[in-house]
Amino acid sequence: MDTSELIGRLFPAEERRDLRIDRIKGDASNRQYFRVSGRNGSSIACIDPAFRGMEPEDYAFLTVGGLLAEHGVRVPEVLGIESPEGLLLLEDCGDRMLQEEAETADAESLAGRYRQVIDILVSIQSIRPRTGSLPFSLSFDAEKLMFEFDFFITHGLNGLFSGTLEKPSIAALRREFETLAGLLVRKEHFVLNHRDYHSRNIMLFRDEPVIIDFQDARLGLPQYDAVSLLRDSYVNLDISMVESLKEYHFTSLERHGAISMAFGEYLRFFDLMAFQRNVKALGTFAYQVSVVGNRTFEPSIAPTLAFLPAYIEARPELHAAGRLMEPLISSFAP
Repeated sequence: MDTSELIGRLFPAEERRDLRIDRIKGDASNRQYFRVSGRNGSSIACIDPAFRGMEPEDYAFLTVGGLLAEHGVRVPEVLGIESPEGLLLLEDCGDRMLQEEAETADAESLAGRYRQVIDILVSIQSIRPRTGSLPFSLSFDAEKLMFEFDFFITHGLNGLFSGTLEKPSIAALRREFETLAGLLVRKEHFVLNHRDYHSRNIMLFRDEPVIIDFQDARLGLPQYDAVSLLRDSYVNLDISMVESLKEYHFTSLERHGAISMAFGEYLRFFDLMAFQRNVKALGTFAYQVSVVGNRTFEPSIAPTLAFLPAYIEARPELHAAGRLMEPLISSFAP
């Protein structure tokens, strides 16, 4: 069965021959997206191999999306599913991403938009866990954090950036990563995180933020999503705005009773988490460029590396890792 025929199954028979189906550029996943235009408007079809044959209640996209909607977070409406084929039909929330607004808006408007988006983030991070159910059965434990670090080593240091660091340095750096992973597993401070809360996963539909790509949500430090948003590989916010928005995030969490650490500790873990998150992003970019052959992520490598020196300088826990990574950071310096 071809793609058009498959997608057509989600529409009444009398509408199928009038459908226009256009492939949409997706993210760094195995999912495929299509805009479907017909007599009743447009919608988005998603084909996800991971959904194929799965019970809908076990599929994280539907489970997490339902949870977020239940708590007032705007997500695309699910219009239809065909689980045997791994197919979903979703509300079309347009093409405008937060990234685009960040590139054109004036500073005052942009700060207001980011405060609005942080308010949504705090709504997510204030959701109380339900024991044993998705997404609360998943967390940024040491194993997950090291998986992300090792992905960077495999596809970055031993892949796209091969030869930048010698093998003994890579081994020593991995030991530093293990230490850092241990520091970041503070379960007493864990909240629900979107896990990829950046400017390309926040759509602006009729001037309202709509959150997408939330299926990998899991528990972790609240700084994880804040880092994704404020130290974003696709948007370089003014540093004074970043500092102001960190404080806004912290005070909003306090107001909702979702954080118990002091602000100084929040800032420390922000930097440590930012280092981990940005290194994780570098691994993803390296994999996409060198393995998948998707060079659209290549321009994001240098800006992401450029974030690292500030964290390294600010936090003694990162000094050793910073020294080991210096050849890589310097090789992309302007």
